[in-house]
Amino acid sequence: MAKKLTRVAKLQFPAGQAKPGPSLAGLGIDMVGFTRSFNDATKDRNGDIVPVIIKAYSDRSFEFELKTTPTSVMIKKALGIKSGSQKSKKEIVGKLTIDQIKEIAKYKMQDLNTKDLKAAMRMVIGTAKNMGVDVETEKDGENK
Repeated sequence: MAKKLTRVAKLQFPAGQAKPGPSLAGLGIDMVGFTRSFNDATKDRNGDIVPVIIKAYSDRSFEFELKTTPTSVMIKKALGIKSGSQKSKKEIVGKLTIDQIKEIAKYKMQDLNTKDLKAAMRMVIGTAKNMGVDVETEKDGENK
């Protein structure tokens, strides 16, 4: 008899640090088995936040797919800040260079809906601006 898909959940855990808890309990999966598998698969990602898509089946089995760290988390890490601005249009909390944007965009390419690096960079820039982060333009970089 084929396994029946009962639920699909999108969750986020720190790499290598998932624990059984309420977020997993509602899925009806083997929580210990999932946390062990997830932690083994993400132990090399240095405590980054890792989004995961979990497919839960009727026999308590599961499949999961790891995604890349969210862009906002990568921007905060690159700038060494705890959070973005509460007033993103008025308050600037940091400035990203073109090289930092390119590095984040290259990392995120597998999860983005584009294969073009420039388009991926524009997506990263949009996230940064919404967080109150100033972005170095290519003209700024040429003047230095």
